[in-house]
Amino acid sequence: MEERPKVGLGIIIVNGEGKILVGKRKGSHAQKYSIPGGHLDLGETFEACAIREIKEETDLDIKDPKVIAVTNNLETYREEGKHYISIVLVADTFSGDLKLMEPDKCEGWIWVDPKNLPLPHFDASKLGVECYLRNSFYEGIR
Repeated sequence: MEERPKVGLGIIIVNGEGKILVGKRKGSHAQKYSIPGGHLDLGETFEACAIREIKEETDLDIKDPKVIAVTNNLETYREEGKHYISIVLVADTFSGDLKLMEPDKCEGWIWVDPKNLPLPHFDASKLGVECYLRNSFYEGIR
């Protein structure tokens, strides 16, 4: 069977102060910070995936997530042999209490200035946040 890139999703949640939510990963892409996200399921819309993943990871309910970018995560491919294309969405309307729902996958959630991301940072997340800040749909590898 021929190997092909997989589809991931990253969701930028923006609070009223303009900060975004990031977590420190465990296991997959260990010890790197990242916006929340996950894998697109067969037959699932990007928006439904974003809503599901945010609920699973943070217990927050997001409303009207919007697709803003696509990333080609070649740094992860070079480092781990995993090639993903990521769809990046943004949500600035959410409700509920932020919780750590998957402590086996994430150390905890923090709100950060998107212009000053904590390091080390997962490449899909970093590229997605760059697109968000530059209001561009795609940032190529430099």
